[in-house]
Amino acid sequence: MPASLQLRLDGRFFRRGADRVFLKAVTYGPFHSDDPLNPQDEFPRIAAAGFNAIRLYDPPDRHLLDAAADHGLSVLASIPWPWTRDFLRDASHLTGAELAYAEFLETHQHHPALGAILVANEIPAELVRWMGPGRVREALEHLISACRTCAPHLLYAYANYPSTEYLEPRNADFTAFNIYLEDAVPLHRYLQRLQNIAGDRPVLVTEFGLDTERHPEQEQADLLTTQLTECLEAGIAGTTFFAWSDRWQNNGRTIDDWSFGLTRRDRSAKPSLAALGKLQNAIHTNRDALPLQDPPKFSVVVCSHNGAELLKTCLPACLAIDYPDFEVLVIDDGSSDATAHVVDGFPEVRLIQQEHLGLSVARNRGAQEATGDFIAYTDDDCEPDRDWLFWLARAFADPAVGAAGGPNIPPKPRSLQEAVVAAAPGAPSHVLLNDTRAEHLPGCNLALRRSAFQRIRGFREQFRTAGDDVDLCWRLLDADWQLAFAPAAFVWHRRRTSFPRYLKQQYGYGHAEALLCDAHPDRFSISGIRWEGCIYAGGPVSAGEDDLIDHGPLGAAPYQSIATHVLPRRPLATRFDGPAAQTLLRLAEWLSPRLRSWNRWRKGGPPPMLRSPSETSHIYRDDVRDLGELSFIASDSQARQRFLDHLQENGWTPRPGTETWDLEFRPFLLHTALETHGGGYYLLRVRFLHPPGQRKELASLLRHVALANDLHST
Repeated sequence: MPASLQLRLDGRFFRRGADRVFLKAVTYGPFHSDDPLNPQDEFPRIAAAGFNAIRLYDPPDRHLLDAAADHGLSVLASIPWPWTRDFLRDASHLTGAELAYAEFLETHQHHPALGAILVANEIPAELVRWMGPGRVREALEHLISACRTCAPHLLYAYANYPSTEYLEPRNADFTAFNIYLEDAVPLHRYLQRLQNIAGDRPVLVTEFGLDTERHPEQEQADLLTTQLTECLEAGIAGTTFFAWSDRWQNNGRTIDDWSFGLTRRDRSAKPSLAALGKLQNAIHTNRDALPLQDPPKFSVVVCSHNGAELLKTCLPACLAIDYPDFEVLVIDDGSSDATAHVVDGFPEVRLIQQEHLGLSVARNRGAQEATGDFIAYTDDDCEPDRDWLFWLARAFADPAVGAAGGPNIPPKPRSLQEAVVAAAPGAPSHVLLNDTRAEHLPGCNLALRRSAFQRIRGFREQFRTAGDDVDLCWRLLDADWQLAFAPAAFVWHRRRTSFPRYLKQQYGYGHAEALLCDAHPDRFSISGIRWEGCIYAGGPVSAGEDDLIDHGPLGAAPYQSIATHVLPRRPLATRFDGPAAQTLLRLAEWLSPRLRSWNRWRKGGPPPMLRSPSETSHIYRDDVRDLGELSFIASDSQARQRFLDHLQENGWTPRPGTETWDLEFRPFLLHTALETHGGGYYLLRVRFLHPPGQRKELASLLRHVALANDLHST
C-alpha cells in the first residue's frame, strides 16, 4: 500500500508525512454517467503535470481512491447534500448529510489517498442571509464536529467564496476559498485578505479557473500561471484549478456552454496544461519558486530571564531556520537558573549576560551586539518556523518598511489549563491597518531594520516586562516608517502553561498599559488603548447573530464583509473542549479585562471600567407587524431578480445592504431567496412583514407579480 497522502497542518501550511508541501490540486468531475473519464487514464497525466492532489464533488469509490494513491494524489473529498436550499427549515437535510458522511468515513477514512474533507461548497449568499449567517455557520460547525467524531485524524473545511467571506466555521482546520479573479492586481490583494480572514489557519484556494468558451486558450494559460505564482508569493498553502476536463455536469445537467478544463472534451491538452506542468514540477514548497536575491544578514535575538527550560526547545528551532545568513544571540537578563549552562550547550549561539535590568534593556543590548542588517526578536517561549527569516526578508524588500512580523500561533496544548490560556483573551497579537500594513507587531515575532531602530533610539527602558513592542511600533509609525505584516512568517508561541500564570501576566499587562498611557496619552480612551486598526486574535472571520454584515443592494454584493474591530479568538482545542474548560474560559474572559484595567489605574492610568459594555443591543419598535411566507416554483436561476425588478418598477424601494430585507413599500417589508433543487427546478421563497389584517392584500399582490414572471405557487 502506498504511503499516506493524508494532509496534516504545519502552521500556515500543509505537510504530507514529514514534509511540508504546497498543495497543487485540480478538480476532477463530476462527469455524466454516459460520458465519464477513467482515472487509470487521467491520473497519470495529472501527476505528470505536477499536481499532487485532486478535488472531487462526488464521493469517491475504492477504485478511484486506489488510482489516486498509485499516482501520489491526495483526494479532497465532498459528498453533495442540499446546501443550495433552506436546509435549516427541514432538519432532515443536515441529518442526511451527517449520515452520508458517517457512512463514507466508516468505509474510507483510513485509505491512504484520502487527504481531507470539504463538508460543503459555496452556500449561496442570498440563502445564508435568508437563514441567518450565525445559524448557517453553526450548522457547518455541527457537521464538521459530527465528521470529526467519526474520523478525528482527518482535516475538515468548508469551501467558501467571497460573497460569504464571513462564514468561516470556527472549528475548521483550514480556510478553503473559491475565487475567480481575472486581473492580477485584485487577485494579489484578495490573497492577502484571505490570509487575514483565515486567522491562524492555512489558506487553500479550492477553485480558480477561466472559461475558454469566452476567452482564448492562451489567455487561460497566462492567467493560471499568474495565479499560481501569486499564491506562492502570498504564502498561500495551496491552490486548485477548475477543472481537469471540459467534460462536467452540474445539478444533473451536462454543461456544454462553459469550458474551464485544462483538457478539452476529446481529452486533448490545452496550452495551460503544459504551462502549469513546467512550473509545478519544479515546486514542492512555496520557497522553491521564490529565490532570494542577495539575502541580508539577520541577527536573531532571544531575551531570557530564568528561561532555561524554555531555551531547550527555543534554541534548536532557531538554529534549524533555513536561511543563508543569520546568527543567534541570547541575552541573559540576570537569570538565577541554568540559563547560561543551557546556552553553553549550543556553541553556535552567542551568550551575552547582564544584570536583571528588564526586557527593553535586554533587547537594546541584543541590537548593540548584533552584526546583522536586521534584528529579529523572538521570546524564549517561542519556536520560530524554519522559513521565518525567509518570509521576513521578503517583507523588507520595500525600503519604507522599518519593521516586519507575522503571526504567533499556539502549538497543540498539553493540558486543559494550557488549552484555556491559548483561547483566552489578552494574547500577544498583531493589529492591522489593512491586509499588509500593521499598527502593532508583538515582540515575540518582530524584526527591525537597523537604520529604523537607530533612528528612534530603540526600546524605552521603562518597559521592563511588556509594552515595549507597542511603544516602539507607535514611534516607528510616528517617524513615517511602515510596519509590514508577513502572514507566512510565523512562530510557535506557547503562552502561559497554567491559569494562575496567565492571570499574573494579564495583571502585569495593566502596568505596561499605564506606562504606555503616560507616554502616548493621545492613543488612549477611558476603556484602554484606542487602536486604529483591526485586532487579530487568531480566530477566522466568522459571523455571529449580532454582527453587522454589508450584503449590498438586494443582498447581491460580490464581496460581503463584517464590520468589526476585533476578530474572533482561537477556539478551544477539540481535545479539551468540555464543561470544565468552558467554565475556566468564561472566567478568563471576565477576569482578564478587569485585572488589566485595575492595575492600569493603580499604576497611574485611566480609572477602571466597572462594567463590561453590553454585547447586544435591543431595538424597540413602535409598530407591530406580522410575518408571512410564500414560495413559488421557477424554471431558471434569474427568477428572483425578475421578481424584485418587477416590484421596483411598481414603487418598491431597496433597503440598505446591512439589513436582511430586500425591498420596502410602506408599511410592507420583503425578503427573498432562491433555492436550487437540480434538474432545472428552483424555488423562490418570499418572506414579508405586514400590518395585522393586511396579509391577504399583500399575498394577492405577490402572487400576481409571480404569475406575471412565470412563477407558480407551491
